[in-house]
Amino acid sequence: MQHYIDGRFVAPTGEAERFPVINPATEQPVAEILLGSAADAAHSVEAARRAFPAWSAVSLTERLELLQRLLAAYERRHAQMAEAITTEMGAPRELSMNSQAAAGSGHIRETISAARALDREVPLRGGAIVLREPVGVCGLITPWNWPMNQVCAKVAPALAAGCTVVLKPSEQAPLSAQLFAELIHEARFPAGVFNMVHGTGPMVGHALVGHPDIDMVSFTGSTRAGISVAKAAADTVKRVAQELGGKSPNIIFADADLEAAVRRGIAHCFNNTGQSCNAPTRMIVEDSVYERALEIAAAAGAAVRVDEPTKSGDHLGPVASRMQFEKIQRCIERGIAEGARLVLGGPGRPAGFEAGYYVRPTIFADVLNTMSLAREEIFGPVLSILRFRTFEEAVDIANDTPYGLAAYVQSSDLDKARRLARRLRAGSIYLNGAPQDYDAPFGGYKQSGNGREGGAYGLAEFLELKVINGFYPD
Repeated sequence: MQHYIDGRFVAPTGEAERFPVINPATEQPVAEILLGSAADAAHSVEAARRAFPAWSAVSLTERLELLQRLLAAYERRHAQMAEAITTEMGAPRELSMNSQAAAGSGHIRETISAARALDREVPLRGGAIVLREPVGVCGLITPWNWPMNQVCAKVAPALAAGCTVVLKPSEQAPLSAQLFAELIHEARFPAGVFNMVHGTGPMVGHALVGHPDIDMVSFTGSTRAGISVAKAAADTVKRVAQELGGKSPNIIFADADLEAAVRRGIAHCFNNTGQSCNAPTRMIVEDSVYERALEIAAAAGAAVRVDEPTKSGDHLGPVASRMQFEKIQRCIERGIAEGARLVLGGPGRPAGFEAGYYVRPTIFADVLNTMSLAREEIFGPVLSILRFRTFEEAVDIANDTPYGLAAYVQSSDLDKARRLARRLRAGSIYLNGAPQDYDAPFGGYKQSGNGREGGAYGLAEFLELKVINGFYPD
């Protein structure tokens, strides 16, 4: 697989390291990429910088016509995109088709709608006018767990805003990104508007973040990596938007439909094999229904199937890599050592799997919010169940985390659920299983990041504000 720079697929500069793409279901290589270097990153930035003046001057109508062509190409090859995601990171076939690949087209479609409705010139009292203009050249760094969700949530609004971009996709999940670059080429975007360089974070990612001709960095990944990105970007005072880790609470009151609430919580936590930053991994249950909730959770968890991702059906696939598998095993073993009660699952692979990065769906009870199970983002199908006695204690436990990406509330008393939601320090709150649409702002408080993605809010991240005073003289 090659880089895409200045409108062409090109080989890396110089001697490039070969990086195998591993199918997590088989542990076998299915492709390889040639890792880029700082020189490749610099070439892509140069192409984006050259293209920026002309692209930023293109009318919004023309830019949106190109995005419509991209959307049409994406939809034509939807099944191929889903297959690439299943192969590279192990998402089961239905999940890849209906959620993973669908998220990409969803973000493109919503960006087009938001851009059409945007007021790009806003008059003020006194004769001034506020203009919204593109930030400039943007470095976009995306993860492996929801590859097209994150690529399209960044690329589409950046291009709609009039920015030019350099994408560094995850080296663990490059197949979908390579296909996306083909779709960009098929849609006939001008050379240099979109560029893509394969490579590692320490090499290509660091080179992009520190490059003086990158005006903005949009990064999705771990909080640890996000801190490094922010520090490197500070030297050139870049705009930085980040969507980082999470340890989201799911508060279940005694007056909730307990069966539905607990089963929904299990499904949400285990979705995508637990590899979602907003997964509700801390189930916080009111004391009076705690034991009953454990019974429901154990039954619901036991019904979750693990199977090969290429098979049809509603089941979990493997986690995305050996490194992720080993991290999850360590977290489970540490939870047992800390004294949490193992309700379901545990270390090792599920029965019948001798190969592949398959993890046993695992549930812990009697978890204290001071335990590592409740503090660390595990990023696997591991649920911690805690208890609370009062409304205030629920608020305290939920907010006692360095993260603030999402939170979930279950109660038949909607006024109570709303009151609690207002007290939670998180970017997205979900009441009684409500979904979040593509036009809603997605992002976090605290160490879950800064900035937002989605719809008009995501588009705004790629726009600068300019005020011209005296534009309308008296």
